[in-house]
Amino acid sequence: MNWFINGGVMETKAGLLGGGGKIWLQLWETVIGNCCKMYHQYYQYIGSKKVKKTWWRRLLVAWVLSSILASLWIFHYMSSQATEKRKEALGNQNFLTTRRCAEKERTFARYTERTAFERPLTSGVAYAVRVLHSDRERFEKQQGWTIKRMDKIEQSPVHEDDYAPEDLEPSPTQDEYAPVIFAQDTISHVVSLDMLSGVEDRNNVLRARASGKGVLTAPFKLIKTNRLGVILTFAVYKRDLPSNATPNERIQATDGYLGGVFDIESLVEKLLQQLASNQTILVNVYDTTNQSHPISMYGKDVSEDGLQHVSPLNFGDPDRKHEMRCRFKQKQPWPWLAMTTSIGILIIALLLGYIFHATLNRIAKVEDDYHEMMVLKKRAEDADIAKSQFLATVSHEIRTPMNGVLGMLHLLMDTDLDVTQQDYVKTAQDSGKALVSLINEVLDQAKIESGKLELEAIPFNLRADLDDILSLFSGKSQEKGLELAVYVSDSVPETLVGDPGRFRQIITNLVGNSIKFTEKGHIFVTVNLVKEVIESIDLEIESSKNSTLSGYPVANRRLSWAGFRTFSQEGSTACHFMTSPPDLINLMVSVEDTGVGIPLEAQSRIFTPFMQVRPSISRTHGGTGIGLSISKCLVGLMKGEIGFVSVPKIGSTFTFTAVFTNCSNSSEYNNTQQIKNTSISATSEFKGMRALVVDHQPIRAKVSRYHIQRLAINVEVLSDLNQCLSTTTISGSTVNMIFVEQKLWDQNVSTSDHFIKNLRNSYAVPPKLFLLTSSISSSKASTTVSDVFTPTVILKPLRAGMLAASLHRVMNVGIKGNPRNGELPVLSLRNLLLGRKILVIDDNKVNRIVAAGALQRYGADVVCENSGRDAIQLLTPPHHFDACFMDIQMPEMDGFEATRRIREIEHRINDGIQVGELSKEAYENTCYWRVPILAMTADVIQATHEECLRCGMDGYVSKPFEVERLYREVSQFFHSTSNGTL
Repeated sequence: MNWFINGGVMETKAGLLGGGGKIWLQLWETVIGNCCKMYHQYYQYIGSKKVKKTWWRRLLVAWVLSSILASLWIFHYMSSQATEKRKEALGNQNFLTTRRCAEKERTFARYTERTAFERPLTSGVAYAVRVLHSDRERFEKQQGWTIKRMDKIEQSPVHEDDYAPEDLEPSPTQDEYAPVIFAQDTISHVVSLDMLSGVEDRNNVLRARASGKGVLTAPFKLIKTNRLGVILTFAVYKRDLPSNATPNERIQATDGYLGGVFDIESLVEKLLQQLASNQTILVNVYDTTNQSHPISMYGKDVSEDGLQHVSPLNFGDPDRKHEMRCRFKQKQPWPWLAMTTSIGILIIALLLGYIFHATLNRIAKVEDDYHEMMVLKKRAEDADIAKSQFLATVSHEIRTPMNGVLGMLHLLMDTDLDVTQQDYVKTAQDSGKALVSLINEVLDQAKIESGKLELEAIPFNLRADLDDILSLFSGKSQEKGLELAVYVSDSVPETLVGDPGRFRQIITNLVGNSIKFTEKGHIFVTVNLVKEVIESIDLEIESSKNSTLSGYPVANRRLSWAGFRTFSQEGSTACHFMTSPPDLINLMVSVEDTGVGIPLEAQSRIFTPFMQVRPSISRTHGGTGIGLSISKCLVGLMKGEIGFVSVPKIGSTFTFTAVFTNCSNSSEYNNTQQIKNTSISATSEFKGMRALVVDHQPIRAKVSRYHIQRLAINVEVLSDLNQCLSTTTISGSTVNMIFVEQKLWDQNVSTSDHFIKNLRNSYAVPPKLFLLTSSISSSKASTTVSDVFTPTVILKPLRAGMLAASLHRVMNVGIKGNPRNGELPVLSLRNLLLGRKILVIDDNKVNRIVAAGALQRYGADVVCENSGRDAIQLLTPPHHFDACFMDIQMPEMDGFEATRRIREIEHRINDGIQVGELSKEAYENTCYWRVPILAMTADVIQATHEECLRCGMDGYVSKPFEVERLYREVSQFFHSTSNGTL
């Protein structure tokens, strides 16, 4: 802005307007400066002060008035400049005043030579000699003509055509004569005329002779032309005279007279032609020797323009005065430039005023909208806080009784119940879990809408979690006879860092939908690295009978990820993944089914919350319609994408990507990971064994081999029983187990019987035979041979833990370490809690009973109290509690405040022991006191979890208790205790 005021713009305007524009520039600078000040003052107070409308309206009116005045001033200034230019044009006609004869007292020849360049301004030059009366006769004889008189011609002018010099009368007798003896051709008719015979000429000649200066006649009509003119006369002396010579001396020294004739009309017209102004300017020349009666020498008085410029003329005679008056032929034209410029500036100023007015109106409106939005924002924030509090309260109030219901049902299942009672209890448990799942979905959707959904970053075993998901849906898949399987590529690391709960939630939603809408065929979950999909075409499964899990056709899964940004440019994307950090793992997960598919008209709204294909879906299959919406949001938080392809009556395939961190080589999680996600420890018992898989479906055989190889068993895949017979007969190596697909086994009973007989004859200790089936109805194997060779049926879906347990049971192989069957091992949890003294703090009696029962079930010694103050009293060192389970929402003192105080007490005691102020023996020789405190909360809001960690808690378990979560949290600090670190 300073440059705008002081720099280029000001210089430009100054150059445009000249010196007279300084006032305008100063006014402009003042206006701009004040506007800038008002601009800054307004924005300094925006939001706290509202600009009054009357103030800026007055300013606008002042601006408009000043703009009008400025435009009028500019119009006046430019009009006056145009007038001045016209005056200057008239003044330029004074060129005539600079043209004068420079005659001197020299000979005629010298004079004419010196004045040759000015001859266009004179009508002619003549020379008259001084002749005394005594010499007249001799002179006339010498010249051949008589001296003529001139006064008669002056009195009676003769027309040019009637003029005849020979008809003129001789000059009368007088003392001396001044006959013209030489003249230019233009005035040759004056030769022989006596200049002293004319009244006007005589006076001029006598004065010129006596003064020694040029003398100008009064205007008179020239001989022959009868046009007004003047004669400038100089005396020519016989010798050079001093400047102070007397008149008598000059008369005596006079030799003759030199006269210059000026035809005024011709002179002015020639000058106007030279100036190219004769078409626009009128010139009048006056003899003003007599001011009261000026003599008009040239020009007319007719003119429409009143503007006139008067300048004096000097013909060389100081005694005679002349003036030249110049005027334009026509009136001054309208000053269009001044008018358009002033009007243009006025319009610009009015536009600026309008912009200023509109800007202030807009600012005022924005300010009003801002205040309104702030009010609405405050209301929305208050509503969001109220909503969050409501959700937290509702979640707590619903989960608290549900914790009691499910806890008591769980305890009831441990009592002696008949089959009918167990079925009732199981139904009640399933209904309670469905209600809790529904609550979780609604809460997740609320957190998504408020932007408060966040992910954890903890290590987890991907394959073990997928086994858990298979266990969750195994019952429904077996009831329907569906093939349910998972395959994880060998390139996927064993342990990843991410949010396993949310990852499981995505796959659970997708597999759950597939289970709902699939009546025959399969549900197949595959996990690969994204770069594998890019690099290898073998991972693409075509829709053919032999290249699917169950043999049913499926939708082309490639179309499910065709719209991903990751695959928009395969070349650059592949290069990107080749150069990506090695600790980042980008997974692609596909869930393929052979269900009814999604109608084309419903596919566009499949990820819309609370939207279902048809209203009858919720009545037929249940659900809220927000599972896929939540899954899409979770995939986005995992920096991935989700898509699907669906063909009605063929099936659907959902594919999503997710980015995790590889922690296989990270020591940060090594100790925790060993407990959190226990790997299959049965591998040492089965390592080196050999197994055969007999299945005519390549994909299904590949899945079976994947799960068996997880137990470190060497696996060979065969397509039929006959090939299996030749392999077991020819091969010298021992086959420990044979896995045969149930459908292949039941196709030909005679072949199956023959196969068993050959096994009995070929081996002293025949390999164990297992039938793999996905249906409960076909789980009983039919055979006609001895019970020793009866095949063992294994129900799919296959999981490493379940498979290891089946092999252990049939082959009598002991499993050391922690078993894993997709569920958390009860034995391991009992080992962790056995003999542990645990304090349970909850104000609800039912919750205390449920918590105590759950912990006592695993061998813990439980003490229950109902307030935070009791917790502080019991956990003040020294004490003998190994852990504390503390409810958050309690009267008088909540769990957060109680935990803070307990941590403060522990910190104070630890510092005292460290510096020696407190005796170590008084605190049971323990140098560091910190009891693990786990929050028992029915509130699943993320902010609650963060507050738990902030106040000093070590973790949390949600109500109702989940055994898996309980094991994962307890294993952290109790594992450390076993190593002597607590």
